[in-house]
Amino acid sequence: MVSYTQNELASATEISKQFGEYISKVKNGLVEKIGILKNNKLNAVILSVEEYERMAEAMDLIEDLSMYEELKDRLHTNKKLLDGNDVLKKHGLSLDV
Repeated sequence: MVSYTQNELASATEISKQFGEYISKVKNGLVEKIGILKNNKLNAVILSVEEYERMAEAMDLIEDLSMYEELKDRLHTNKKLLDGNDVLKKHGLSLDV
């Protein structure tokens, strides 16, 4: 679970009144993130573009590693490999436009 300092939390009302100020804090690196509270519950997070892109790239890498591990496991076991066209047909789908 991610933790937040007091200066990294703001109510949705505060954010709506001082949006530019909060964006500047994140953009200029004064805070890493800002958690937006609605009814005292964390509802959303404001991140810098750089931080968001870093996280998105990390998630892509995790997904790629997961697929790599699955493929490696299938190659080293007797699991039947699936044909993509057969899977599409089974679900009534096609790559044809």
